[in-house]
Order: sequence, then C-alpha cells, then structure tokens
Amino acid sequence: MSYQVLARKYRPRRFQELVGQDVVARALTHALEQDRLHHAYLFTGTRGVGKTTIARILSRCLNCETGIGPNPCGVCATCREIDEGRFVDLIEVDAASRTKVEDTRELLENVQYAPTRGRYKVYLIDEVHMLSGHSFNALLKTLEEPPPHVKFLLATTDPQKLPITILSRCLQFALKPMTPERVVGHLQQVLRQEGITAEEGALWLLARGAQGSMRDALSLTDQAIAFGHGALREAEVRTLLGSIDRDLVFRVLDAIHGGDASALLRVVAGMAEQSIDFSGALGEMITVLHRIAVAQTVPEAIDNAEGDRDRLLAMAAALTAEDVQLYYQMALHGRRDLPLAVDARAGFEMTVLRMLTFRPLNARVAGGGSGNAGGVSSAASGSQAAGQSGSGQAAASRLAQPMLTAPLPAAPMASAVPPAVTMPVTASAVAASIVPSVVAAPAAPVAPAEPVAMPAAPAAAGGDWTTASWTDWVEHSGLSGAAINLARNTLMTVTADGRWELRLSPRHQMLAGGQALPQLQQKLTAQFPGRVIVLEMAEPGDETPAQRRQRLQQERRVQAENALRQDPVVKALMTTFDATLVPDSLTLPH
Repeated sequence: MSYQVLARKYRPRRFQELVGQDVVARALTHALEQDRLHHAYLFTGTRGVGKTTIARILSRCLNCETGIGPNPCGVCATCREIDEGRFVDLIEVDAASRTKVEDTRELLENVQYAPTRGRYKVYLIDEVHMLSGHSFNALLKTLEEPPPHVKFLLATTDPQKLPITILSRCLQFALKPMTPERVVGHLQQVLRQEGITAEEGALWLLARGAQGSMRDALSLTDQAIAFGHGALREAEVRTLLGSIDRDLVFRVLDAIHGGDASALLRVVAGMAEQSIDFSGALGEMITVLHRIAVAQTVPEAIDNAEGDRDRLLAMAAALTAEDVQLYYQMALHGRRDLPLAVDARAGFEMTVLRMLTFRPLNARVAGGGSGNAGGVSSAASGSQAAGQSGSGQAAASRLAQPMLTAPLPAAPMASAVPPAVTMPVTASAVAASIVPSVVAAPAAPVAPAEPVAMPAAPAAAGGDWTTASWTDWVEHSGLSGAAINLARNTLMTVTADGRWELRLSPRHQMLAGGQALPQLQQKLTAQFPGRVIVLEMAEPGDETPAQRRQRLQQERRVQAENALRQDPVVKALMTTFDATLVPDSLTLPH
C-alpha cells in the first residue's frame, strides 16, 4: 500500500478526536443530540485548523446509517464512502475554481431533488469567499430557504470578503489557530503511534514553524522525518526550517544587560557565520521581549507554550520593566529600518548596540559621578548639550527638568507655526532659578536619608528585623542582579522558633527562580552564621524595600512638583504664556 501522509492519516473522524476546537465541537455535539440543526453553517479560520474536517464529520453525523447523532459509527458504507470522498450525496465544491455565476446556477439546479442514498444532500463549499458577486446573489434565496433535505456547509479563510447577506443566513463558527503547546502535544501522540523518536526541542521548532496550523505541523513533521532519516533531532530540524536558535536571542539580551559589548559582537559574528536571517532574529527578539514583559506584569500568564518558561522568568527577574520596554521599541524600529542598512548584519548590529548604549542603567551609573553644576551647565547650553558625552547627559538628568507646554503668540506666518509647543525649561535664566529651588529644598522631607549602619548587631543578637533595618541591609549587602531584585521584594521576619523567614508575595514568586535565592541565602549565612533561612510564599505584611523605595520616590516627586509650582519663574511662565507643567517630565536622582 502506498504511503499516506500524516495530515491525511491522522485527520479526525469524530468530534472527540478534534484538537483545539473544543467550543465548536461542543456546540455541534449538543445541536446533534437535541436535533436542533440549522440549514447552513459557516466555518472560518486560518488554513489547516479543521474547517473542512469538521464539515466532513458533520456530514457523517447527519448521514450515518445508525442514525443522526454526534458519534457516527465509522464502519457503515456511508461513513466509509464519506471518508474516501466518494459519497454521492456529499457534494464538495472548490469555490476558487468555480467562481462564475453559471457554475453556481448549475450547482443549484439539483438542490430540489431528494438525496440518492443519505438522509441529507450536503453541499460543502470550500473557500466560499472566492465566489463572484453574481454567484452570491444566485445563492442567496436557496441558502435562506433550502429544501428540508439539504444542508449547506461553507468554509473560508477570509470571512470579511463575504457579503453580509450571506453571513446573516448562516450559523458562523470561528475556529482558533493552534497554540504551539497544543501542536507539540498532538505531534507527540502521532509520533508515538508511528514509533518515531523525537527530541522535544525539535517538536517546539515544528510547532512554531506551523504558525497555528495543525496540517502544516504534520506536513513539516513528514518533511523532517525524511530529512532526519526516521528521527527528529533538534539541530537537524533547525537546519531544515532555517529557524533562529532562541538561545542566541537570550545570549544577545544577556550581553546587553551585562554591558558587555565584546560578548555582544561575538554573538552577532556567530550568527553571521550560521547565515542567520537577521530580520527573523529581530522578530524573534521582539517575541521574547514581549513574553518577558508579560512575565514581569502577570507571571502566572506565562506558560511553557514556547518551551522557554524558566529562562523567560529568570530574564524577567534580571531586567527592569523600563529596560524591556526600551529594548522592545528599539527592536521594532530596527526591524523596520533594516532594509535601509548597508547590509542586514550591520543593521542588526546597530540595533543591538543602540540597546547597549541607551539602556537606562547607563544613565544611572554615569549620573552618579557627575555634579550638579555640570547638570546646570549642560541644561543651560543647548548647543553644548547636543555634543556632550554620555556622562554629561546623564548628569543633566539628575536634576528636575520640567516640561512646560505653552501656546505660541501670534506671528506673521501663523500658518507655518504650530499652535502650541512643548519646551523643556533649559534656558540659563530659568534653570538658574528653578534648579536651586529644587536642590535647596530641605533634605529631610525631599529625600529621607537611610541609615548607613549595618543592622548586624541587633539581628544577630536575636532582635527582630524591621522594614528599615532589612532595607538598610539589602542596599548595603553588595548583592546585584536577580538576587538584589529578589531581596528588595521580600521582608525578613524572625519566627518563634528562631528561624529567619524571607516573606515573598506569591505574585512575585518568579523572582526566586534561577540563582537569585541561593545567592541571597549565601550572603545572609555568610554574615549571620548558624541562622536557618527559608523562603515563605506569603504576603510580607509590611513594606518591602522595593515598596518603601517606591513610596519615598513618589513623595519626593510630589514635593519637587510642589516646589516647582511655587517657583516665581515657573509661575510667570504659566501666567504669561498659559504654560502647563508636565509632572511626568520631572527627572529625579536615583
């Protein structure tokens, strides 16, 4: 017997075998059980999700010799003939090749005649959106009031092209694209029945390459089996599909986060040696950054649909939300501008180097070593600021630089001037007046100083930890990266039996992944030997260092804004030019 491709061999023959279309299967099953059958059904969805398959299953349910029901026997002559595509009362029409009105009229001439063998004469029109306007008009009346022995089953990948008059006469079912996780599960089941060994990484590559289509996934699997000589290995499948190794994307992000330009360029050079599609690499980076942003916002929403959940959560803990959003925007712009680059590699390199150069961490580190005078100078001189080094620009960002929006006065060339502008208050006279009003504000209320002394003595002596003492220890612990991010979101408490518990909200449990928790425990036990330190998933009950820091920052922002609003120069600008202070433009030192 000749070989039958997997997509045909494992095509579902009953509703229970459908994968990923539970809603449609449930609705049709209940309709068949209750004998509430419509005369016209429309199945929509992308290619390879089961539109024609569901239509054929429904045809078997309607004409099975055992009776109408959701479970056709599959062994009677009618069921076998429908499976083999030779049932006389199932008329399958490819609308793409029969678009003319004459074809439609010829098709409808036999509608009035009773079925030859089955209970119903079923018209299955595939890609129905390809019919011409006149063909739709010819179909309208019959579709609305067909004879009782006729059922219309329409399928399309583009329902927007169907006239509303057709849509209103059908029960419409929208079939969902297949998630990679669901495709992998089905492929594992198919390959198990075929007796073919497969690496899980290879299946994830096939699932992502199918882009929501189960038929495409099975066709790619057929191709990969032939390429791998009866086995599916990740490296071979990656070569076959020309896929981007997601590990390369994580390595690029690791190098950017670590500020290691040499490592970054080495990764890009390795990608070039593998003849990587750099546009696809940026697309993969955009996908990863999107999933990282979701992991940071709603960790429980991240499943293992891409096979990289653990690494995503670790990266989400290491990067700040600002970093992720900045990288995402740069990757989008880099992909858009890639055709304008001299070559794809150069465009990709410039995109990732831009991420490295403008990441927020650079501004914080550089700003720490610059004085206020430098900030005022760079703010006061526009031409000089444009040519300043990174450290000079970062120093300027340490000062509160508000943005005022004001309408421009009337000018002779009014049509050439925008009605309003947004301008930074950076003129020397204004900066000289505004900046001292913020900098000279009392230190205690604007920026409450944290105690510098380590809390080693009280804690080691058996005393309890407080929010202030735990915050002080965290900020002076020397921890970095994911470990300090975890510490800042926990609160240390001492239990009745003397154990030290790190309380972490379940909402932030992903922060404890990777090496973050072991590094934090190691730092604590090194300073406080003999202590038993455990992580408890529970609400801290008091401010964590991160919450305390956020509260103080917000208080400083409010005080700075109030100080600016009371400044005489700002008042004059707001009164004279009807300017408005933009609070979001205030930049406070970290």
